[in-house]
Amino acid sequence: MEELRIIISGGGTGGHIFPAVSIANAIKALKPEAKILFIGAEGRMEMTKVPAAGYEIKGLPVRGLIRPLWSPKNFGVMLDFFKSKRIVKGIIKEFAPQAVVGVGGYASSPTLNAAHSLGIPCLIQEQNSFAGVTNKSLGKKAEKICVAYEGMERFFPKERIVLTGNPVRQSLLHVEETKEECASTFGMNTERPIILLVGGSLGARTLNESVLQNLQAIAEAPVQFIWQTGSYYKQHIADQLKEKGKPSNLFVTDFISQMDQAYKAADLVISRAGASSISELCLLGKPSILVPSPNVAEDHQTHNAMALVNRQAALYVKDVEATEKLIPLALQTVTDKAQLEMLGKNALNMAYPDSAEIIAEMVLKLARR
Repeated sequence: MEELRIIISGGGTGGHIFPAVSIANAIKALKPEAKILFIGAEGRMEMTKVPAAGYEIKGLPVRGLIRPLWSPKNFGVMLDFFKSKRIVKGIIKEFAPQAVVGVGGYASSPTLNAAHSLGIPCLIQEQNSFAGVTNKSLGKKAEKICVAYEGMERFFPKERIVLTGNPVRQSLLHVEETKEECASTFGMNTERPIILLVGGSLGARTLNESVLQNLQAIAEAPVQFIWQTGSYYKQHIADQLKEKGKPSNLFVTDFISQMDQAYKAADLVISRAGASSISELCLLGKPSILVPSPNVAEDHQTHNAMALVNRQAALYVKDVEATEKLIPLALQTVTDKAQLEMLGKNALNMAYPDSAEIIAEMVLKLARR
């Protein structure tokens, strides 16, 4: 039988990379002998994260379009795109994949365009409730479009859409430690409720400012905070806490490596509304307050957040109102057991626990053809 070979392309952020690696792992679980090659963008996060997960990756000199779109700098961006497409065609002819998967991000576009022009079946995975420019254009060429939200026929041909949810980091689902043990990892106990505040690996300025401007209220509240500041803001926050005084119920770190334990310890999570974060919150049935980032294409984080808010599966605070409203709302919500239970239950109802496996099976079906 012919050896199974699959290309997975995309990246740029953890929100694209975690699902991509989860899909690769699910393909390997179904077909251990499968050969999987990743294609990413040079200098982007995937070039280190993918090899760390045990997969080979090739980089392309591809970049995102510069706003405004009529900028003369986009001439160079388009030259890089065509150069990347040429490189991909060479990679495809050498690697000979039977199917290609795109997860969004700069590298997806030249990879799937090249694969389609060579007659190789393609599948795309759209993580957000508002499709990105790359995936919208690729939707016309893909045979299957795996989505995480209902109503995506606004962006893609209805007959090719499959509602699968977003694959997430499997490690989050299998925590052996008890809630008490997880809390003690952060120097806390479960006698008082725990709020986890996380703005992504680089942090989120608004979330951090919301804490810094409400230190007095936090110090006086009968709760505990686990606060991931992000590496970018580490020094500024250390200086501010030295000057203002750090409340004893505040655990501060620039990066949480044991995210599985942090989630398990938390009674309430404050987060941006990236697709991966939302999928994790739903899968774990965690009550959350979402503060969508205003600095993303097509404001897709607000669309992601509202998909949960409209089903009473999360609360929502606008970025511009966060410094004033976020911490008071969190302190009020975390002590309301009935509301926490409702939010957690409704979030869990929106989860898709087997999405990586479902997508992997679809990829294998395309490959067999």
